[in-house]
Amino acid sequence: MARILIVDDSPTQTLSLAKILKKHGHEIITATDGAQGVEVAKAELPDLVLMDVVMPKINGFQATRQITKNPSTSHIPVIIVTTKDQETDKIWGARQGAKSYVIKPVEEATLIEMVNQFLPK
Repeated sequence: MARILIVDDSPTQTLSLAKILKKHGHEIITATDGAQGVEVAKAELPDLVLMDVVMPKINGFQATRQITKNPSTSHIPVIIVTTKDQETDKIWGARQGAKSYVIKPVEEATLIEMVNQFLPK
């Protein structure tokens, strides 16, 4: 069982992701915007972060960069989960330190495969 931080400003999307992850035995932590996501990542040190992009305060790209570049949180894999489906968005996500990039709506099997791939062994 892993502790996974979901950072998304949509309660519906958060609930949907949480339901899938809980079904597979994971513990869920949530944040409703990028700034809160960075703070929760520092405080809770989750095993993995699922990061939306389009959010208030700071966007998911900025939050990903802050998490992956901070020495206290740089070990935490970040997977971007967003509706932004352009190739340039995927490249930019990788440049911010994201391990992977998944387009919403995400299938359960795809999400679990991705999560399992990047969880610490």
